[in-house]
Amino acid sequence: MATIKNIVLVHGGFVDGSGWQGVYDHLTADDYRVTIVQNPTLSLADDVVATHRILDSLDGPAVLVGHSYGGVVITEAGNHPNVGALVYIAAFAPDSGESVNALIADPPPGAPVPPILPPQDGFLFLDREKFAASFAADVPEKLAAFMADSQVPWGVDALEGQVSEAAWKHKPSWYLVATDDRMIPPPAQRAMSERAKATVTETPGSHSVYVSRPAVVAAVIAQASHGTDEES
Repeated sequence: MATIKNIVLVHGGFVDGSGWQGVYDHLTADDYRVTIVQNPTLSLADDVVATHRILDSLDGPAVLVGHSYGGVVITEAGNHPNVGALVYIAAFAPDSGESVNALIADPPPGAPVPPILPPQDGFLFLDREKFAASFAADVPEKLAAFMADSQVPWGVDALEGQVSEAAWKHKPSWYLVATDDRMIPPPAQRAMSERAKATVTETPGSHSVYVSRPAVVAAVIAQASHGTDEES
């Protein structure tokens, strides 16, 4: 069986798909066909539709990759028949019936508290002054400042969206734990990856590990593209 060559990348909250550029560069250099979903992050249902639109256009199976809230999107959208494997990058990996709100409702004692500002007209932002420390601590200072100032409003409805059927129950999964993450605590990442029976890699990195360590992220995605042969 051939390696899966289609890769679909799904971003999370507060950012857009441009943060995947480093990962894209590594994967396309190895002849993968990479598509980036620009999900609007208004609601889970809308983001699944945006992801399905890409999956519908492909000529074969894909590795579906999600960062942060993008993990919720791929958990629902990953039931699509063109998805051969799932990859979670410092991401939420909910079970059926769970949402982001359910996963963050009971943080472990001492866990960092993301500097999310009170909702404005149904949208969330991170405190710009605290963005770098919480979201992008290992990203170059100027780039982290740009990410803070170019935040995409994250819809409250997206956090409330519940997964109907967790795709990781039926599709082979991989997970990259960012051990310095101050948005999704590493212990929570490990617990979700274990529940999903994912193949796990750990690396030093902030929540923006997909920006700061694109080669590591691309390597995990490549592993998933090859590993599906063994899982099938």
